[in-house]
Amino acid sequence: MTIDRSAEYLLGLLHELRKLPRETEWVEFKHNNKKPDEIGEYLSALANAAALMGKVHAYLVWGVDNDTHEIIGTTFNPDTTKVGGEELENWLLRLLSPKINFRFYPLQVDSVSVVLLEIGAAFRHPVQFKNTEFIRVGSYKKRLKDFPEKERDLWRVFDRIPFEREIAVENVAVDNVLKLLDYPSYFDLLSLPLPDAREGILAALVADEMITPGRGGKWDITNLGAVLFARRLDDFRFLRRKAVRVVLYKGEGRVESTREQEGSRGYAAGFEGLIGYITNLLPTNEVIGQALRKEVPMFPELAIRELVANAIIHQDFHLAGTAPMVEIFSNRMEITNPGLPLVSIDRFLDSPPKSRNESLASFMRRIGVCEERGSGIDKVVFQTELYQLPAPLFETTDEHTRTVLFAHRSFREMDKEDRLRACYLHACLRYVQRDFMTNTTLRKRFGIEEKNSSMASRIIRDTIDAGLIHCHDETVGNKARKYLPKWA
Repeated sequence: MTIDRSAEYLLGLLHELRKLPRETEWVEFKHNNKKPDEIGEYLSALANAAALMGKVHAYLVWGVDNDTHEIIGTTFNPDTTKVGGEELENWLLRLLSPKINFRFYPLQVDSVSVVLLEIGAAFRHPVQFKNTEFIRVGSYKKRLKDFPEKERDLWRVFDRIPFEREIAVENVAVDNVLKLLDYPSYFDLLSLPLPDAREGILAALVADEMITPGRGGKWDITNLGAVLFARRLDDFRFLRRKAVRVVLYKGEGRVESTREQEGSRGYAAGFEGLIGYITNLLPTNEVIGQALRKEVPMFPELAIRELVANAIIHQDFHLAGTAPMVEIFSNRMEITNPGLPLVSIDRFLDSPPKSRNESLASFMRRIGVCEERGSGIDKVVFQTELYQLPAPLFETTDEHTRTVLFAHRSFREMDKEDRLRACYLHACLRYVQRDFMTNTTLRKRFGIEEKNSSMASRIIRDTIDAGLIHCHDETVGNKARKYLPKWA
């Protein structure tokens, strides 16, 4: 089933809103006022007010009398309204910051037109329209900066409510909760027996904050429950764009894709299937360096598991229109997630675990999907060394974090940047293992024979010159020297 609003639901909602004794901070009634700028300001004011009042949505309704709440109809039609040739909805979205979820619902009630605008509550930051933040004070729209006490309260709300505890869909009947969520996978992944009665199922989901009690004996499904155990993410309108996308390209560029698939299930329920799909797409190598001489995937599965899990867990869910993505090329794999990292990319190996989504991360660790004590990046680096692959590359864009795994290249085929990065990450890995990098350990990492130890020494010198590592004790001979990452 889909959680797009049915006509029956919307009519019931309209009836409930009309029963309110007066306009509130999170509901506004209009007749025919369709000035685009005023609609944008109300979007900002109502979204911020909804967050402040603890509401999942706010509403702007056309065709209802402001004082009596009687249905009087409206001539406003959002589908045909344009601003300078641009569709109203696109125009509003472009001028809102940060982007929020909103949707117009035209209705026919008693042979007259009514339009209901459903507005998602603000999250993380107050919503601006044309660089100005608005708020509702009683039934009036005001500039937020003129009410500093409300601004302070709003920021306290943002600090208090993480994404996982926000509501994905509210007031769902029990039967529909069990249709929307893959609850058998929940019990299976936790190695728990499936309760005989639905009361036991609901109690377990409540205990893990997958659902919360709603109104009138119904239930609210949290973002945590939906994003982990949705049978179909498409059933949750605001999570549709959060499915992991996998793209296989022909060659080394993005000019031609040969296969593309977007996940449909929640992250926990669909994780094993996702990893299996990715590994099945990978070509194999017959010989990789000196460590392995057999038919193996281009990239180690353990490294893929950790990186995909990290992309899911550490993403910024509040970035609209973007989701984790896995791109496979003939010479590399790129795993990208929305949001910049909370720690420096140079410190991925040693930094303690830190995530925007602690409840999501905790549950994924409980079911064994990702590393319990940290980011798991040390496992990724270890696996690339074991397979004698080039070191992974960690990088950021304006709004995303990306990890690149490279296909096997011999030592001679690696360029200077490859060698410096591998040397630095090898020093980091040794350090988190309570050990030191030496000429000998670096030779083993690259598969360099002992008689060519000078090659390892040259890489170490270049890495020191680049400011990435330093010598622990320069009083001993070159072969006995120990090296640490720059920050140690």
